[in-house]
Amino acid sequence: MIASLLCSAASLIAVPAIAQEAQAESSDGLAAIVVTAERREQSLQDIPISATVLSGEELQRKGVNNLNDIQQVAPSIAINTFNRSTYINIRGVGIAQSAPTSNPGVAYYIDGQLIPHEQFIGHSFFDIGTIEVLRGPQGTLTGQNSTGGALYVRTPEPEFGSTFAVGDVTVANYDRYRAVVAANIGGENVALRVAGVHEQRDSFTRNIAANAQSQPGNLNMDAIRANLRLRGADGRLNVNVRGEYFDVRSDNNAVKNRNDKVSSDPFVIEEDGLSFQNQAGYRVSAEARYDVSDSVQARGLVSWQDGYTHDQTDGDRTATALPVPANLPTSGANTARFPGRVSNGDTRFKTLIGEANLLSTGKGPLQWVVGAFVLDEKVPVTLLRDNRNVRDLVQSNSPIITEAKNTSQSVFGQVNYYLTDAIEVLAGARYSWDKQVYTRFAVPGAGFTLPFTSETTSEQLTGKIGVNYHFGNDSMVYVTASKGYKAGGVNLTPNTPDFKPERNFVYEAGLKTELLDRHLRVNGDVFYSDYKDIQLSSLVGGLPVTQNALAGKSWGGELELTAQFGGFAANAGVGYLDAKFANSACISDTNAPGTDTGCPTNLRFVPKDRVLPFSPEWTLNAGVQYTLSLGSVDLTPRVQWSYVAEQYATPFPSANTLVPGRNLFDARLTLDMGRKYKLEGFINNLTNKTYIASQIQNSSSADGGIIYGAPRTFGVRLRVEIGN
Repeated sequence: MIASLLCSAASLIAVPAIAQEAQAESSDGLAAIVVTAERREQSLQDIPISATVLSGEELQRKGVNNLNDIQQVAPSIAINTFNRSTYINIRGVGIAQSAPTSNPGVAYYIDGQLIPHEQFIGHSFFDIGTIEVLRGPQGTLTGQNSTGGALYVRTPEPEFGSTFAVGDVTVANYDRYRAVVAANIGGENVALRVAGVHEQRDSFTRNIAANAQSQPGNLNMDAIRANLRLRGADGRLNVNVRGEYFDVRSDNNAVKNRNDKVSSDPFVIEEDGLSFQNQAGYRVSAEARYDVSDSVQARGLVSWQDGYTHDQTDGDRTATALPVPANLPTSGANTARFPGRVSNGDTRFKTLIGEANLLSTGKGPLQWVVGAFVLDEKVPVTLLRDNRNVRDLVQSNSPIITEAKNTSQSVFGQVNYYLTDAIEVLAGARYSWDKQVYTRFAVPGAGFTLPFTSETTSEQLTGKIGVNYHFGNDSMVYVTASKGYKAGGVNLTPNTPDFKPERNFVYEAGLKTELLDRHLRVNGDVFYSDYKDIQLSSLVGGLPVTQNALAGKSWGGELELTAQFGGFAANAGVGYLDAKFANSACISDTNAPGTDTGCPTNLRFVPKDRVLPFSPEWTLNAGVQYTLSLGSVDLTPRVQWSYVAEQYATPFPSANTLVPGRNLFDARLTLDMGRKYKLEGFINNLTNKTYIASQIQNSSSADGGIIYGAPRTFGVRLRVEIGN
């Protein structure tokens, strides 16, 4: 299904509207998907943007268990999770490797709250209402950090006048147990929904070190979320108060040493260092909407987010590497001769966000929204490295201690106007002011006095213009031009220049239509992207640095098909991307430091037309199912396939950066016993394909390596609903 919650008369608010499924006009055809922005509804087929929208039920049906799985059901998206972060790239734009002061290029929202950093975007993937993948810059209503696109996650709204509970339990191999419970208590004008999840799983990888202290890949997660919904007696005031707490503990990522001399098995490692990753935090928000009149609504949202990551890594990823002896300095050539080490990190995010909107809600030809946004946050970071010990951190001999203070303010507005019943024009703009104050309390190096504080500011005008032509029922063609922006920042070492903002200009044309009496939905688009001052993170002298010496140009398109004929249903998605660097430049290379001919010291040459990182040429997916009615029971077998072409993790193609293409097949059989019970058996990675999910690059804390995707997994899932 295709949708956009932006740039249309039906979704002119600063947060995504709720995607809902209405009844199809034909009982055996496609269900109509509508976008609701308060009292106004519009078909998703009328929205001029390339996007994929999936309901919670579809996510289950397609085997999407976590955020990474989205790339298997939506075209032109690449997601890589390792260390502390989840990196999302859409059409080759986003983030490839983070530095302490950098930001992602794909904006991520949960129930209207922007989650500004990539460390905490995957922990809320339970009890999902809808998820929307918006491709291309969202520079008007989303603002900064949207050069690549946006992901919007909506959880189910509490229901008035209804009391029920839903339990969802999954048991699978590798001792995986997952339980999700949601309860709704609703009165006439007050409703509360509470949901919680517990998940645990053994690692797919075995640590065979004789003195192993951990099993990287083991997972244990708990989270709880509550949403209190209130409405005034006259229905003009609606309030949502939301809160969420998460606690995710693991033995950190299972990373295969590229130079492993013990075992060639992808799922066998040998590490003697104590390895763990603990992430916990909470989010609270309040959102209010008030109908000022029959045609104007006011909206306000305030959010506070507090989360931390505490992790430790066997930096040499072996059980044999020796530490630097006590009689030698812990730097320079000694770290190469004696690479054994342990690295420990603490990162915390304290973020305050506020947003206010005034928008139209009438049915006239003119629709509009204006608004303002503010963000204020502190990000203290402590990174410790012990080069004299290999099993646990005893004391740091290479500390990095910093604090970033980030502020962002913006004002924005957009109008949609129907020149005729068929022709609609839109124009939107946003002006952003961003500031970063970065203080280093401890950092390796010489030539500066600590603490050392630097400051950088960015200003940018972004937005979108477009023309839409509506024809027939739920059909349109559109042409748009949009600009996205990601703020600049300060580099770690005081003698390294600041990095500038990056910008992305995209020109897009698309078609959306429904055929065969609403049994077949066809949505497609083509685009051209002009990507400037790309922010690329790397290492210089073993320390993180962000540089933006390069530009990129890309073109491509997406096509999504959805069919429903009685019990038969099918879907398919195709994404094509040709993304290359538009100029040549000399930049640092994390994996192979050196100096190329014609480049300054410690820089290597990137030629024009080299492929951009995380830009697979083809992304394909398809699924087919058929529902057999057996009296009061429905039996539905389904097969799902996805293909992601090869991609590189950095601008330097090598065996250390190549993520080969992969075909994955999933199968599931669902027994639907009515509203109360549903039983499902599933097999993911049906052919037991061994594939590389992520290529980890060297960092200041640990050597790089390979994360392999999950092998064949299988299990059963039971869903039970009680109440009315």
